[in-house]
Order: sequence, then structure tokens, then C-alpha cells
Amino acid sequence: MTVRNLSAITLIKLIGIGTAVAALNLGLFATAQAEGTSTQTPSTIVVAAPAAANSALPYELGFQATLIDQQLFKFTSPYSSKNSLLSRNENEKTDTYTVYTGVRLSRGLEVYVDPEMARGNGLSTALGLAGFVNGDVVRNPALGMQPYLARYFGRWTLATGNGEQKVEAGENQIAGPRPTHRLVVTAGKLGTNDIFDVNSYAGSTRTQFMNWALINSAAYDYAADTRGYSMGVAVEWVNPDWALRLGRFQMPTVANGPEMHQNLMRFHGDQVELEVHPHLIRKLDPTVVHLLSYVNVAHMGNYAQSVALAAGGVPDILLTERDSAVKYGYGINWEQPVADGGATGLFGRYYWSDGATESYAYTEADRSFSLGYQLSGAHWHRKDDKWAIALVQNDISASHKAYLQAGGAGFILGDGGLTYGSEQILETYYNYQATKTLTFGLDYQFVNNPGYNAARGPVSVLSVRAHLEF
Repeated sequence: MTVRNLSAITLIKLIGIGTAVAALNLGLFATAQAEGTSTQTPSTIVVAAPAAANSALPYELGFQATLIDQQLFKFTSPYSSKNSLLSRNENEKTDTYTVYTGVRLSRGLEVYVDPEMARGNGLSTALGLAGFVNGDVVRNPALGMQPYLARYFGRWTLATGNGEQKVEAGENQIAGPRPTHRLVVTAGKLGTNDIFDVNSYAGSTRTQFMNWALINSAAYDYAADTRGYSMGVAVEWVNPDWALRLGRFQMPTVANGPEMHQNLMRFHGDQVELEVHPHLIRKLDPTVVHLLSYVNVAHMGNYAQSVALAAGGVPDILLTERDSAVKYGYGINWEQPVADGGATGLFGRYYWSDGATESYAYTEADRSFSLGYQLSGAHWHRKDDKWAIALVQNDISASHKAYLQAGGAGFILGDGGLTYGSEQILETYYNYQATKTLTFGLDYQFVNNPGYNAARGPVSVLSVRAHLEF
């Protein structure tokens, strides 16, 4: 590794580790100072530390716990293999716990640390579906179920124009004023999808849809380890009507693996995103549109080369992996608030990936389309309840299809053969807000052609969810 490469990744690590220590120490100090102040707390995604009557303390302290219980029902399955969703009556549970801590060290400079623990198992060990049914599943059992640092990062904000807006406390967000025109630099360990491909109606397994193809686009193979996090840097230029974002993050050393390449100059996931807010429908709020393109450079294989190398046998993607392989894609992500202050609205995504290079970080999809609707409970006098429904269609490229038809396996899919059909998903859920901090949810998912295999399925999964935050 060259000195240049070493300094780049070392700088990111030092920022992340340094912010972790600073946030924990200063956050605890601020908490001690606040014990004698008012106990009033704002109603937010994550409850912030106690605040004085007219000003928020410059730190965040929040907690979430989510329990998901899923029941799979037996379905038609004439054959299966090691990466198949198994046809059986199966029940699995997951539970996740996250502590959100952050502190504002000075005007414009904030640091955050999020310890987390994820336990439980996915149905069929989270195999056999491109649109898997639980986004809280950590697919690699070798990681164990001990606590870990999910995020540790710094965020620096610089005003680039006049005007401020009030920011409420939330996950990795400290209450207070924020410039409406700003440059934001984020560096450390976090989720690439914390900044890119964000959608207000479909972005969290813990409070919204559970399916992988709805919390993000299934065809956005964004840089991440098995748990969904990566070390990197992002720069955002934000204005009231538009924003431009650039980011570079580490790629895993193997497909969907826990270890990351340290050389950010040689192995990386790059993305650029333009956000615009056009007024497309009269009398409604502006539509929020994200246009994103990504390029991954990593040690990846090629589907067509793997099939050719097998010469009629079972192909193995590992045999064609090489350094500096490139995978790229692009997509659109939109949301349209309709009523109830945005609590009722429409959303959708369409993403395309090249499909020649193997799916490597998120899931196995080369095309993904989704469309959904959320309705506020205000229409039946329960304003904090929500009902939502969405449809998804996932597809793969011709070479990816040929690879699976020949018996090849990826890190998620591989039935030993394939009668191709688009993977089609319907998901609907209802959230019942029991108290200010506790929500119960009932969720149903229907999957036609699981893993793109028309010979298997359809699949039904019923889920119950409990989500606590304070």
C-alpha cells in the first residue's frame, strides 16, 4: 500500500475513532449537566437529551429496540439446493438494539457513535430471495451476536448562503438551527444508505416496510459489509430546492463479507446523487426526486465468463474474480407527499445495474422497480398509526440468468437450476402506535417466483413487529 493510500484510509479511521471517544465523553458530561434542567422532551424519531425551555442542548442520546417474529408457510418446491429458500413451516425471530449518541463540539461540527447489537436468524438463513423479507437479518452467522459499533463518524457543516431552518432531534441528528444553504462533509463509519437512496416512506425495516427491495432498491449494490456499514467519506452541497451528493466507501473483500478492503484508491464504491424538488402536481407539496449513479471497483467475478469456463458444467463465480473489476448502475427514487403533512403519500424507485459483474454487496438483482402508498391513521382518528402497501418487481440480466440456470450460486441465490420468472413482491403493513415510544406492527409479504424461479412458490410470510424508541 502506498503512503498516499495509507494516509487516506488512516485519516478516515482516525476521524471515526476520535469522534467516538469525544462523543461518548462529552455526551456523558452534557448529560450530567442536564440532570437539573427541565424534563420536557420533544416528540421525535429518537428522543433527545432533556432541553431547557427555549433551547436544545447540543447533544443527542437515544435508544431503539425492535423485535420481529416471522412465519413462513410451506410452498410448492419441486427441487432446491444450498442457497434455496426452504419449503417448510418455519418461524424465526430477530431483535436489534441501538444506542444513538452524538455531540456538537462547535458550531457546524458534530460527532456520533452508535453501539448496536443484532440477534436472531432469518428464514432459511436469509437465502433464496433477492427481496429478502427482513432487513434486520445479519446473514453471516460467523459474526456472532455480540454488541459492535455500527457507526462512528464526524459531520462538518459550513453555511454557503443566508437563512437557517430548525432541525428536530432524531437518529444521528442534534436539534438546533441549520443553514438552508450548506456544504456537509461526513467521514467515518456509517451506512452508505444513510446518505444515498433515502426515501421517507420506504427506508427502515424497524418502522416501515421490511423487505430488502423496499428499504433500498434491490438493484443498488451499495458498498457495505454484511451488517450494512462501511468506512468512507461523503460530501453534500444542499440548497432548499436541490442537493448534490458525492461519496466513496470501502468495498468488502468477498461478496457480502464482513471484512473490508483498506485501500480506498484501489477498491471502492463511488456514488453521485442529484436531488431536486419539482412542483409536478398543483396544490400538492413538491415531489422529491433522487437521481443516482454508482460505480463499484472490487475483487469481483463475471457471469458470462464463469459459464464459458465451466464448459457445460456447474459454473463458479469465484473462478473468474479479479481485482479492479467494475460494476455500475443508476436509478431514480421519488416520493410525493399527498396529505396529512406528508404522513400520506406515494413513492417509487427504479434502478438498473449492468448485470455482467457479480452482485457483490447488497443482494442479487440487476433491475428493480417498486411503487407504494402510505396512508395516515388520521383518517380513522389515529393520527400516529399508518397503513402502507407496495409492489416490487426484481429481474436479472441474461448472463446472470444463464449462470443460475446452469446451477451456479451467488451469495444469496442458487436453486441448482432455474425456470426464469421475474421476482414479484407484495408487502403491506399496519403500524399501531400504542404509546409515544412503543409501536406494534402487523406485516404480510407475498413473493411470486422466489429467487426468479417460476418452478417454486409462491411464498407467504406473516410478521409481527414491536418497536421501542426513546
